[in-house]
Amino acid sequence: MPDNQQPTLLVIDGHSLAFRAFYALPVDSFSTRDGQHTNAIHGFIAMLVNLLKAEKPTHLAVAFDISRHSFRTREYPEYKGTRGETPAEFIGQVPLLQEALHALGIVTIEKEDYEADDILATLAKKGVEEGYRVLVVSGDRDAIQLVNDDVTLLYPSRQGVSDLTRYDGAKVFERYGIRPEQYPEVAALVGETSDNLPGVPKVGEKTAVKWLNQYGSLDAILEHRDEIPGVVGNNLREHAENVVRNRKLNRLLTDVDLPVGPADLERRPADEQQIRDVFARLEFRTLLDRVLKLEGIAGDSEVGQAAAAAAAEKAENAPTPVTLLDEELAGWLARHGSTGEAISVQIETIDGYPIAIGLATQHETVFLPWTTGSRDYAPFEEWLAGPAPKIFFEAKRQVKALRNAGLAVDGVSFDPVIAAWLLKPDASADRSLAQLVDRHLLEILPTPDPNQLVPDSDTVVGPAEEAWYAFRVARALTAQLDERTLRVLTEIEMPVLMVLAEMELTGVTVSHDELSALSAELGESASTIATEAFGIIGREVNLGSPKQIQEVLFDQLDMPKTRATKTGYSTDAGALADLQASNPHPFLGLLLAHRDATKLRQIIESVDKAIAPDKRVHTTYVQTGSSTGRISSTDPNLQNIPVRTEEGRRIRQAFQVGEGYETLLTADYSQIEMRIMAHLSRDQGLIDAFHSGEDLHRFVGSRIFSVDPEDVTPNMRTKVKAMSYGLAYGLSAFGLSKQLRIETAEAKQLMSDYFERFGGVRDYLRNVVVQAKVDGYTETIFGRRRPFANLNSTNRVLRDNDERAALNAPIQGTAADIIKIAMIDILADLRRQELTSRLLLQVHDELVFDVAPGEWDALEAIVTTRMSRAADLSVPLEVQVGRGQNWNDAAH
Repeated sequence: MPDNQQPTLLVIDGHSLAFRAFYALPVDSFSTRDGQHTNAIHGFIAMLVNLLKAEKPTHLAVAFDISRHSFRTREYPEYKGTRGETPAEFIGQVPLLQEALHALGIVTIEKEDYEADDILATLAKKGVEEGYRVLVVSGDRDAIQLVNDDVTLLYPSRQGVSDLTRYDGAKVFERYGIRPEQYPEVAALVGETSDNLPGVPKVGEKTAVKWLNQYGSLDAILEHRDEIPGVVGNNLREHAENVVRNRKLNRLLTDVDLPVGPADLERRPADEQQIRDVFARLEFRTLLDRVLKLEGIAGDSEVGQAAAAAAAEKAENAPTPVTLLDEELAGWLARHGSTGEAISVQIETIDGYPIAIGLATQHETVFLPWTTGSRDYAPFEEWLAGPAPKIFFEAKRQVKALRNAGLAVDGVSFDPVIAAWLLKPDASADRSLAQLVDRHLLEILPTPDPNQLVPDSDTVVGPAEEAWYAFRVARALTAQLDERTLRVLTEIEMPVLMVLAEMELTGVTVSHDELSALSAELGESASTIATEAFGIIGREVNLGSPKQIQEVLFDQLDMPKTRATKTGYSTDAGALADLQASNPHPFLGLLLAHRDATKLRQIIESVDKAIAPDKRVHTTYVQTGSSTGRISSTDPNLQNIPVRTEEGRRIRQAFQVGEGYETLLTADYSQIEMRIMAHLSRDQGLIDAFHSGEDLHRFVGSRIFSVDPEDVTPNMRTKVKAMSYGLAYGLSAFGLSKQLRIETAEAKQLMSDYFERFGGVRDYLRNVVVQAKVDGYTETIFGRRRPFANLNSTNRVLRDNDERAALNAPIQGTAADIIKIAMIDILADLRRQELTSRLLLQVHDELVFDVAPGEWDALEAIVTTRMSRAADLSVPLEVQVGRGQNWNDAAH
């Protein structure tokens, strides 16, 4: 029978794929308003939709385990005995998944005393016998034994369930060096940790494969085990019973008595109303439209309408790219530029430099095989430097590549990654082009068949095709952006993206010698501390090993237990600091000091390794790394350098003024979050505090403790400061008591007194959560939204977490917006006044600049003016400025 007429049977291990989906998708991002977690269901259905699109099976079934007990556990009670308890968030998702599958017309199968893999094996065998092409989807490697000329295994990657590797006989041999039916014999020798089947000690995959190739089969290996020399041979002889048992248990049964056969699994029409009902309860709006589209039913959600509109506009396939030069390229750019609509640009790079460029509009694509310095592309370079609107996917990376090639870039108006993040500001949300195409266009980005040595031309996606997909994703995203969020994108995020690109390219001068000297000192200090600690307990231990530290603290020293964890009792920094405060011990003090020294050395090493040949560190700023809008940095992380310790200040001394520049200028907002709190709460007491010029915490302390400001003691001020900031982060009375090490009753009274004097703060904190429960999100004064899914959840833990986050999101998000606006305006002023001073770093609420000779006064005026006027608040934005040859000396 020709392949195009041969029916395809697709059988899926339901529990295996559901668990993979559960761990691939963040739990907190997928739950209903009543607290039901849905990440496993969402990931499974999304994977299934992709599978059905790609494989077009004629017959389909999903098999599930009924429990962990089966005939295998009767033969070997320890089978799978090391697996932990099922996560609470996973419990309850499988029945809902099965309900969704039934709505889709998909048969689910369970069999008492058997595992899902045995059901798959039986159906695969019967399917082949009855003339089907069989696809098995499972995350259990035991399924490799099912592979043959008619059976292909689709195995999910470690990243989750979206990426499936196709295992046919050739792929199995390429990966393992054996035939598929031999894989269980390898597993029998090596053992299966996940199934709690211990193998032969010191026998790994390579040794097992070597023996199989030498002797031909597991039985032959066991027959000749006396001939195998060395430690491994002796281990094989001692553990031969394990091997025999393992092979018996990992053999999948192909003759399970099932209520259905392949012919009974023909795909049936879905029940539209049932799908809508189930997906409504699961709150799967976007996924509902994908499923309905798959079934040929029009979607009706807002997201679905936007995606459907984008899909309706598309051509059947991406337009064939054309290569244009000189006048033809100039004409194409002019023709499309005259409409005012953005052109999508995609840069293919190697080592940060462009090698090819793709351009795209809705119906046309252009490919430019890039050669730096070629005059063939002069029209493109002129257009690139002009104000015409441009769409870039991952714009910062591409702008930097173009700048590395000496090209000016302007008019960057839209980045789908940034837009998608603004809609769903979750650090773990979809960010790749394939993910956004899948989510917002309801399509699959073409990818080559991994089994083809030479991919088909229609599955190769180059920069021109990527630009076309990015163009269409941008249109779909734009349709979903409300007016205020769109303004955040166009007026804050896109302009600051260009500032961040400039900062990354510039970098900051860092002294290798300074860092090396400090690292050596910390190494000696850590060694001395360790020796002293070992002397106290009378032996050496690994101070970085939680298990060994647990044994010392809770067994040898018999100290009070910290909170319980899966591996014993917590030895994290917070738990040990609390333990030292309540039950001080010399060893514990030394352990904490050793950890501090070790952590600082790690920070120093990460910075030192990042020093480039130009003697500068070029960190990468992560624009989409937080839910509030705050910018973070990585490679290296410059926001984790402590500022209040002597060692941290010495690390900052290594950050120095650049060659040819006069000094560093640092500028920092003073108490910006409390100022935003005063503005948002409209509390007259706080507003008066900031207008008075008095120290904020002394002013507040005088009101709370009913004393004159000059009579506020340092202890009073500490309490007030901790509470003022803590309230904005949802700090409870218990948390405040723990932080200040006072009784909970005193903390409650302190908070009560605070709210009595500053009632506007109390009302604001209460109302912001109430309003968020109605809206489903919080909003900054500039319109940046942060959605919350669990504010109305019946799950108290989830609800409380969201309530605490909702308290601070408008404050922290507004602070993030303010400093971004300041950065944008400062860079614009520098260019307008043709100054050569440059912005080097943004760390929290602080900016660091290289000051060119003779430009201090002009730069200081620009920085203080722009930072203080970045937002129109009811209290002044105070900016502190410092000057010095290094970051520490420039502290203010």
